[in-house]
Amino acid sequence: MMSDPVIAAKEPSVLKLEPGTYYWCACGRSKDQPFCDGSHKGTDFEPVAFEVAETKSVALCQCKHTRTPPFCDGSHRDL
Repeated sequence: MMSDPVIAAKEPSVLKLEPGTYYWCACGRSKDQPFCDGSHKGTDFEPVAFEVAETKSVALCQCKHTRTPPFCDGSHRDL
């Protein structure tokens, strides 16, 4: 059974990202929010890898309840 993630913040992290591969924190424990720092070890969670093809701004979920990981879908408004 999956445990509940830690809510890192009830707002998205809006960032301008360069092309590359990123690892979004799904557990909420990372000190490097919204990115994974390995703090999920020993939990049911795994980071979510995602690709950015061109420089762009993104809104990454920090409440960890989004239905479209790693991107914010507004779920934080219902917490």
